[in-house]
Amino acid sequence: MSKQYFENNPELSSKPFYISFYFRKNNLKFKSDNGVFSKRAVDFGSNLLLKSVEVLEDDSILDVGCGIGIIGITLAKCNPSSFVEMIDVNKRAMELARNNCLENNVKNALVFESNTYENVEKKYSLIISNPPIRAGKKVVHDILLNSIKYLKENGRMYCVIQKKQGAESALRALKEVFPKVEVIEKDNGYYIIKCTK
Repeated sequence: MSKQYFENNPELSSKPFYISFYFRKNNLKFKSDNGVFSKRAVDFGSNLLLKSVEVLEDDSILDVGCGIGIIGITLAKCNPSSFVEMIDVNKRAMELARNNCLENNVKNALVFESNTYENVEKKYSLIISNPPIRAGKKVVHDILLNSIKYLKENGRMYCVIQKKQGAESALRALKEVFPKVEVIEKDNGYYIIKCTK
């Protein structure tokens, strides 16, 4: 039975605990558990992505591969005029993300199940993702390249990828799809990529 964070394993033991995260004057608390991504702390890539993303007033936001909700909930908490939708395939992660919305008193967010974009029915002004690298290049490129179909005109997609995990090949592929692609931050081998439709 799988123990990967991007798959479901109902037999995986549950040992919940909490992660504290201070971001832009907000004290956030996230319930985590076995079988979810970066279960012990806010990972470096997600933190760098959050520091780098620019959210505009009234942005409609989609967090793809939300896990327990660290990125989506942090953006919702810091940007109350925006609405954040979060998607994942891991049922345990989605349940935790829903609980974490309540834990952090975030009302401008919702979580629903979707394998990449299969259940996504509208367009957003901002899509953000720390993609599940271990799910493989096909899934990662599906998330990144197909994001353009779910962006409004002039919409932005932000993602984080490590150089050693394919950042440069992802950049080349994104430049084939998006009219504007920028590396807006590099730190410790992580690339923050911004694409504009």
